[in-house]
Amino acid sequence: MSLDKKDFDAVIVGSGPNGLAAAITLQQQGLSVLLMEAKSKIGGGLFSAELTLPGFVHDLGSAIHPLAVGSPFFKTLPLANFGLEFINPPVAVAHPFDDGTAAALSGSAEQTAAQLGIDAKAYLRLIKPLVRDWPGLAPDVLGPLHIPKHPFNMARFGLDALPSALQTAKKFRTKEARGLWAGMAAHSIQPLSNLATSAIALVLTANGHLGGWPLPKGGSYKIADALAAYFVSLGGKIETGFEVKSLDQLPSAKTILFDITPRQLLKIAGHRFSNIYKWQLEKYRYGMGVFKVDWALDGPIPFTAEACRKAGTVHIGNTLEEIAAGEKQASQGKLVEKPFVLLAQQSLFDASRAPEGKHTAWAYCHVPNGSKTDMTEIIERQVERFAPGFRDRILGKNTMDTAQIENYNSNYIGGDINGGIIDIRQLFTRPALRWSPYKTSAKGLYICSASTPPGGGVHGMCGYYAAKRALKEVFGLKPFPLSYH
Repeated sequence: MSLDKKDFDAVIVGSGPNGLAAAITLQQQGLSVLLMEAKSKIGGGLFSAELTLPGFVHDLGSAIHPLAVGSPFFKTLPLANFGLEFINPPVAVAHPFDDGTAAALSGSAEQTAAQLGIDAKAYLRLIKPLVRDWPGLAPDVLGPLHIPKHPFNMARFGLDALPSALQTAKKFRTKEARGLWAGMAAHSIQPLSNLATSAIALVLTANGHLGGWPLPKGGSYKIADALAAYFVSLGGKIETGFEVKSLDQLPSAKTILFDITPRQLLKIAGHRFSNIYKWQLEKYRYGMGVFKVDWALDGPIPFTAEACRKAGTVHIGNTLEEIAAGEKQASQGKLVEKPFVLLAQQSLFDASRAPEGKHTAWAYCHVPNGSKTDMTEIIERQVERFAPGFRDRILGKNTMDTAQIENYNSNYIGGDINGGIIDIRQLFTRPALRWSPYKTSAKGLYICSASTPPGGGVHGMCGYYAAKRALKEVFGLKPFPLSYH
């Protein structure tokens, strides 16, 4: 494909949610912006397709979006005007146990606490202040290290967020509260004994109480389509099917932002970087991968627990102890016989996902980075454990190991969907220890992917903050302010 060689103010390489957010932030200032994507369709991890049987629409990557609906940046955009509609299931997250019961994140903090027995007060002490403060805290927590607008609230969040999930779990005594907490923390995709794993659980829980854990009507690609349509409406340009392997391929521009991970960035622009910056990118660490299964089903998943049958997301892993053991084993490169399984059942609430009377399901478990092990049988056994008869309803399935996941999205190195492990060493210093994590050592080149703060998730905040830095340094401009409502 040939490109018009006229100058652009900015070029964005990669059209995931962060690339789209960066492109929009720059285009809003009246700049000329070109967004480039290697695949035939934009969106990165935001992609949906008929993977199993005709009429069954599955999300290839992200499925449930508490951070998208709660994103301080996305909240400033008129995405509903461009076809984006979110659906909130009656139960945001359910967490089943072997005895047939389940804990659930549902409604307000008080409503969820009421299900936790003697742990109700402990849950409210931990979660309620964050739910109250989150609107003011969100732009600070979901961004780089800087002087916060609300320092006292930020300090309180930090004290709760810094401990490991296992340390925080000591506040709870019931299996329900401990299991629910472990499932939230397991989204960090690292051992629950690691420092700051509580941060992930706190953010996801607070967003669940404020905006739910919704799914986009029609498929996750609807988020990307809405972002792209808004970008184009502002005058932005998009080129698909163009894989960037060298800076020489790009049209001239005053700045270039890369929605890619350090590994790809080194290949494309490494020759422009200082030795110390190159060394830091080369030392960047990727985390566990995922093995994913999509199913076409003859009916709903027959979960024993009623809460699971009403939930958009189900965390399958039983007790905190079982989840913690599995995450530790996978991080050590071991096969886990009873892994934590994150499952979504979108078609229960979105009829456009499957033929009438039929259903879809989406699930993955964590595996060692680059693992080639087929986890299909193990994952199905875990679902069957809490939903007897599940296998009898399978009409078709599609599986993806870590290599296939990376082939689908080159940012998912070894199946790592977070763009690098988000542990205490890479929480705010990803991808390198610099005054601004988005600025490379080469003038005019920036990185805006999930390999920068705040990390993985469909929220666009990495792209927003990277573009904010480029606007200031290259153009002397300020982006429109963030708001949270």
